[in-house]
Order: sequence, then C-alpha cells, then structure tokens
Amino acid sequence: MELHVSLVGRKDLSGEIYRQVQRAILDGRLRPGDPLPPSREMARLLSVARTTVVVAYDRLAAEGAVTARAGAG
Repeated sequence: MELHVSLVGRKDLSGEIYRQVQRAILDGRLRPGDPLPPSREMARLLSVARTTVVVAYDRLAAEGAVTARAGAG
C-alpha cells in the first residue's frame, strides 16, 4: 500500500502527518499489518526532519493506532 501525505501550506507538520496517517487507517486505506514507510524514508520524501515524522509515528503508536517494531518498517 502506498501512503500519500501532503504538507503543502501546512504549519503543524508532525500533526498533519499524524492526521493523514490516522485518516488512512480510519478510511481503510491502511489495514492491519500494512507497514508504514520507515521514518527516514518518509522524512526524505516529505523534505522534513526525521524528528517530525518520529513525533507523528510516536503519537500514533501511543494511541494504539500503529505498532512500532524497530528495524521492521
């Protein structure tokens, strides 16, 4: 599954990544077991700092929306 995140004109970048990934989960575009892009890759694709992506991913994991596995994508 390819995940598309758009940050054009956005100010809260980590919040926007979080919202768009969460929406993909709720809409069924991301299903249980589908991997998210690694944080480094997502950061490179979006031209943002890796920390920005990590904050969004950590928030999703804290809420139980995703399960993090180091080195597994």
